[in-house]
Amino acid sequence: MDYKPISAYGAVGNQKTVALVGRDGSVDWCCFPHVENASVFARILDAERGGHFTVQPAGSFSSTQRYVPRTNVLETRFQTATGQATLTDFMPVPDAIRDEGVPNGTLLRKVTCTHGRLDLKVEFEPRFDYARTVPTVETTDHGVVTTGNNESLSLSTPLPLRVDGASAEALTMLEEGETRWLVAGYGHEPEIRPDAHQTLLERVVDRWQDWVDIGLDRRNDPVGGYWQDVVVRSALTLKLLIHDDTGTICAAPTTSLPEDIGGIRNWDYRFNWIRDSAFTVRALSELGHVDEAKEYFDTCLRHCADNDPADVQPVFGLHGDTDLEEETLEHLSGYQGSRPVRVGNSAADQTQLDVYGELIHGVYATAQYGAEITDENWAVMKDLLDYVCGAWSEPDVGIWEMRDDPQQFVYSNVMCWVALDRGIAIVEETEFDGDVECWREARRAIKEDVLKYGYDEDVGSFVQAYDNRILDATSLLIPILGFLPADDERVQSTIDATLDRITTNGLVARYEGNDGLPGEEGAFVMCSFWLVTALSLSGRITEARETFRQVMRYASPQGLLAEEVDPATGELLGNYPQAFSHIGLINAALHLQEAETDADDPSASATTGAKQSSGVNTSTRAERER
Repeated sequence: MDYKPISAYGAVGNQKTVALVGRDGSVDWCCFPHVENASVFARILDAERGGHFTVQPAGSFSSTQRYVPRTNVLETRFQTATGQATLTDFMPVPDAIRDEGVPNGTLLRKVTCTHGRLDLKVEFEPRFDYARTVPTVETTDHGVVTTGNNESLSLSTPLPLRVDGASAEALTMLEEGETRWLVAGYGHEPEIRPDAHQTLLERVVDRWQDWVDIGLDRRNDPVGGYWQDVVVRSALTLKLLIHDDTGTICAAPTTSLPEDIGGIRNWDYRFNWIRDSAFTVRALSELGHVDEAKEYFDTCLRHCADNDPADVQPVFGLHGDTDLEEETLEHLSGYQGSRPVRVGNSAADQTQLDVYGELIHGVYATAQYGAEITDENWAVMKDLLDYVCGAWSEPDVGIWEMRDDPQQFVYSNVMCWVALDRGIAIVEETEFDGDVECWREARRAIKEDVLKYGYDEDVGSFVQAYDNRILDATSLLIPILGFLPADDERVQSTIDATLDRITTNGLVARYEGNDGLPGEEGAFVMCSFWLVTALSLSGRITEARETFRQVMRYASPQGLLAEEVDPATGELLGNYPQAFSHIGLINAALHLQEAETDADDPSASATTGAKQSSGVNTSTRAERER
């Protein structure tokens, strides 16, 4: 069978796991009980053996997909020659689970014939442990139960299911106004209770909409201005990827969706990257969700506290696990033949010096929005700052996790500068102490070093590393992070060089040249939003607005973004939906909104969103005891 485009999938979840539902009504990817566990459905990675759960009209049909407004409840609408139907997919969110007593690991599917009549087809074909286990299937009073690999997945439905080997199927006719429920339960067998299921659906819709409204109510103006709808969709996607148990953020709920169709650039993103922190905080906090930002940083700092500063892993598991050994699943053919399929990620063992700056910057920024820095937080941060003070000049593999020899990356040094700069600011604005003189001296040395060796006059741009002349999109972050002001000539020439050399139709590549891996990759969505932000800060509003519009043309019909876009075809590439891309969208929209506001009213504050505190919010142990 043909593989669907990545953009043909919507995502539903319960803040513990995520299922990808195709526009054809097929669940082609889902892991239980958590997103980092082995898959139960993986047809997106192997059309023949991966497993799926399909609900769709029999015969020919067309379909569209959309979310219930301001929710992560997905609707797929089918049209046949004889009728129309709507398939609604959702998982109960944590507070609805607690209120309604619904077990975790429940996927509910409601199909209603809205016009005429049609024949409905159901295929239920779980394949446990990344399709390494073909289950046994048995009928029950409520439907069927499949077992294998010490796991079970049940399907409860009033439809008459027929067992066929290692799968179950049904065929029935729906008349106008008729509704059928199909409920999958991991490790449990649900009962079919239509009234209770409908009540649960309404509760889940209310919970998602309440979460959005709480954030919007804290603002005095539309978030993202003209782009509010796509900003809200990105916020909901980000919330879907925040693990409810730990507050960690899943970079994406999938593994091995390729950056190069048919190639080997296939990675597992079902983990928490510390570097996402610096970009996440503004996105969450500006949308009124400071608590999520604070919980995320607490988790990252606890991870750092358990390790020597030199041994901090840049990526770790959603439950804090550090063993992310990379494994190849040889039995899976990969999306459109893109092999290998990988689980685990060896980037966990790399040295990436930029993560220290991103973490410290993120904590400092969160404090500007009212979150507190505790004694325990500061003790960890101070150790990290002392380490950066001596380690900044060492080579590393950089933000792009190069799998070749370490280099002196410009962005890594800039982020070390950011770490020290924010650490110094915290000491200056609070009663916390630290080796500020050492930090100031290192901050000065880093800046001199970067300006001397990181900017190439002949290229007219900041470059990727001290020993090359390669353009790198991370240079766009220099004004965003405050390393240099946006009106600095070197910043403006870097933006111009980026537009000229690594940008196509608003899509920005990560960098120029060969990175040591075979094949090519698409343009990186986050980098495109960095360009929007850099242009906005520069007052180049028309260019920023047009770039934002160009990038948004590549979002899926459901408003979701993958990691990359193929500039030649416009197809989404890489793992999906990608937190980094949606974080970039939110931040770019906010910066663009601020720039437009300032252009209309020069006296307006540079920050038009959620009100920030005037300084760092701290809480010492003695103050809390009082």
